[in-house]
Amino acid sequence: MKILGIIPARYDSSRFPGKPLLDLGGKSMVKRVYEQAQKSKLDQVIVATDDERIYNAVLNFGGKAIMTSSEHPSGTDRCLEALQKSEGNFDGVINIQVDEPFIHPEQIQKIAHCLQQKNTQIATLGKVVSRKEDVLDVNAPKVFFNEKMLATTFEREVDFDNNTQYYHHVGIYGYTSKALTEITQLPPSKNEIKKQLEQLRWLDNGYSIRVELTEHKSFSIDTPEDVKKIAHLL
Repeated sequence: MKILGIIPARYDSSRFPGKPLLDLGGKSMVKRVYEQAQKSKLDQVIVATDDERIYNAVLNFGGKAIMTSSEHPSGTDRCLEALQKSEGNFDGVINIQVDEPFIHPEQIQKIAHCLQQKNTQIATLGKVVSRKEDVLDVNAPKVFFNEKMLATTFEREVDFDNNTQYYHHVGIYGYTSKALTEITQLPPSKNEIKKQLEQLRWLDNGYSIRVELTEHKSFSIDTPEDVKKIAHLL
C-alpha cells in the first residue's frame, strides 16, 4: 500500500497566527513535524499550505511542499487537494498535525499499519488517561471504542466514573484515498456541530474509524502559552 503523509499548515490561525513558522529551539515547528514524519516509513511526506511564507520555508530546509486553497474549512479538505495535486498514485493518506512538533514516528507507523488492515476506512490513535482533571478537560476529546477497536463515539464532556478507563484522542488520522475523497463531500452532521468534532460527521454517516493505542504523550501547541509548557523538551 502506497501512503502519502500530509502536514496541513495554514498561516492564519485565530488563536496563534503563523504558528507553523514558530521557532522552537532553532527549528520551525513545521520543520520539526516534517523531520519526525520523515523518520517513519511513509512513501512520501509533503506540507500542504496556503501561504507562501510557509511554502518557501519548507523548500528552504529541503522539504516538499504544495500550495493549496485558502478556502478550505478543515485540514481534511486541504489533504484532499494535496492528494489530488501530488505525483504518484497513493492508496492512503495520513493527516499529520502541524501543531504537534514532538509527534513520534511510531505513532505515524501505527496509523500506516491500520490502513494496511482489511476493511479499514479511517484510522486514528488513543492514549490511556487516568487523572480526573485530564478526563474532564473539554479541550482534550476522548475516544470510545468497542472490542474490535472501532470508534463508537468521541466526546469532549464526560461524567467521570472511577471504574471506567478513558482514552484521550490523539489527533492524527489515516484515510484510504477513497474514504478521504468521500468524507470531504459530506455536509456537517448535527452531532458534529453540537460537539465541534469533525470526526463525528464520519461516524454519523456510517464510516468506520479504527483506533490504535499509543503510549507516547502528545503535545499540541494551540496558543502562545502552550510554548512555555513544552520549553523543557527543546
